[in-house]
Amino acid sequence: MNESEIQFLDGPQSRWKELKFTFRTMYEFVTGFRALHFVGPCITVFGSARFKEDHPYYELTRKASAAFAKLGFTILTGGGPGLMEAANRGAKDVGGRSVGCNIVLPIEQQPNPYLDKWVYLKHFFVRKVLLVKYSFAFVVMPGGFGTLDEYFEALTLIQTHKIKDFPVIIFGKEYHKELVDHVEVMKKNATIGDADTALFLVTDDIDEAVQLIVEKSIKQYGLRPRNKVKPFRFLFEHE
Repeated sequence: MNESEIQFLDGPQSRWKELKFTFRTMYEFVTGFRALHFVGPCITVFGSARFKEDHPYYELTRKASAAFAKLGFTILTGGGPGLMEAANRGAKDVGGRSVGCNIVLPIEQQPNPYLDKWVYLKHFFVRKVLLVKYSFAFVVMPGGFGTLDEYFEALTLIQTHKIKDFPVIIFGKEYHKELVDHVEVMKKNATIGDADTALFLVTDDIDEAVQLIVEKSIKQYGLRPRNKVKPFRFLFEHE
């Protein structure tokens, strides 16, 4: 069969539906930007919703997030249960600020009780933009598809210089062993460069992670204690 004989398929394409989707998405972005405008520099913590309070990873996430919050960062998560809750809880343990981007799912995910502020979102891609937009470091705790999706998204944005060279820290050496091994496979096959493996730190040491954030986030980007910024009341803004 030559090209002239190919019958190309068509499908339902509604310009009206696409226009409505565009405006709904824009509205969701604007809502998210307004909600998070005053949260200040964040550290985003990615992790599974499925680990319970009695799991060692929950305790590790809680302690690490408390240490990051003590540096003055807002702890930003997906706003749900499990390790997201642990991260937000760690921030509250030390009087830090705790924020979540909660996703609306068929089985609704409720915001965890340790959030100062949260925003509801329908689309994962909008949520990922918000989790990246306000952060000066990314912390990856053990998780599933969603956690790895968020991790590789952040890493790709750094690798391609779409965002700054922010620290990416992976906790859980044993849990992520095969992941780190596969990164070495990618390097061996030249699908990533030798320098790309320096874009992230794998550790179980909270102090090591804190030191990296101090050097590569606070000092590198000149972060300092902020003066209180007042919202514009005529724009109906809230802290």
